[in-house]
Amino acid sequence: MFFLLKKLFLTITLNISFFLILMIAIQNSSQKRNVNLLITETVKLPISFIVGVSFISGSISASLLGLNSEE
Repeated sequence: MFFLLKKLFLTITLNISFFLILMIAIQNSSQKRNVNLLITETVKLPISFIVGVSFISGSISASLLGLNSEE
């Protein structure tokens, strides 16, 4: 149980750190695109933000899947 909490805390801390670094890195981004969702379209977002958030969400989901299988 302690190992799972430790791994979850590490995952959350690491991904928040990635997100903060992402926020600092996209300050100079000039290329912006819309993201097409199923129903609507988002506002113009920097491409680096879209790629970074995709990476972070994949990291979170992979970590959560790993937590579930290690019982």
